[in-house]
Amino acid sequence: MDLGRSASDLLSLEGKVAVISGGASGIGFGTAVKLAEFGARIAIFDIDEKQGRLAGKELTDLGGRARFFRCDVRDAVECKRAVNDTVSFFGRIDILFNNAGVAIRKNAVDLEPEEWDLALDVSLKGQYLLSKYIVPVMKMNGGGSIINTGSGWSLKGGPDAVSYCAMKGGTLNMTRAMAIDFGKFNIRVNCVCPGDIDTPMLQSECEQLGMNYDEEYKRSCAAGRPLERLGTPGDVANAVLFLSGRMSSWITGTYIVVDGGGIA
Repeated sequence: MDLGRSASDLLSLEGKVAVISGGASGIGFGTAVKLAEFGARIAIFDIDEKQGRLAGKELTDLGGRARFFRCDVRDAVECKRAVNDTVSFFGRIDILFNNAGVAIRKNAVDLEPEEWDLALDVSLKGQYLLSKYIVPVMKMNGGGSIINTGSGWSLKGGPDAVSYCAMKGGTLNMTRAMAIDFGKFNIRVNCVCPGDIDTPMLQSECEQLGMNYDEEYKRSCAAGRPLERLGTPGDVANAVLFLSGRMSSWITGTYIVVDGGGIA
């Protein structure tokens, strides 16, 4: 037992490099800020070049060490290039937050085949591709931590969200499979499962359902949750921070639900 180890030391990510997909906004950017606060150098992967560069600059202005790399996570060539560029720039990768995703709010009849492909390609295929190219880098470094973004709907179904529920359910079981495969290399793989988080994605879902993203809508999303509020990107970022560092060193193949008690 190391009684001399401080909490800050246990949470410290000094010397670590974190790749965050979908890192230009929402949960991704909130997590980038949090991990940078605890010492990590941040590689922001996103398809939105303008917002990605702004996010990188904002992190740098806050005192972090960050760089934006354009990456369409659906494309193997772009994923491999972005990973190689990250290693060339930072020298290593220790943390992967597989966070890029889209939410299309339609049932199986109304959903078009190309929308199904988009939803699963951005989330499931994107998580697979980045893991494919980053796991070998982590192996050379002696280990690492992969955190996949699931959802409360990884664990239960939801209305008018067939592709979203499919990809998030797949994310959770893919997490378990990867943990089994890569544990021998000291690579931990876990899943964070947010509920409704106040982000541009939640606004998009609201508008797809024909509603106004106003305070009344936000209250309706929080209704029935024991903690009676929407989540924030920071709520999820705290869970990712825990799964990234030493405090979770014997945790792999599982999930943390961050939803204010919504599926309790």
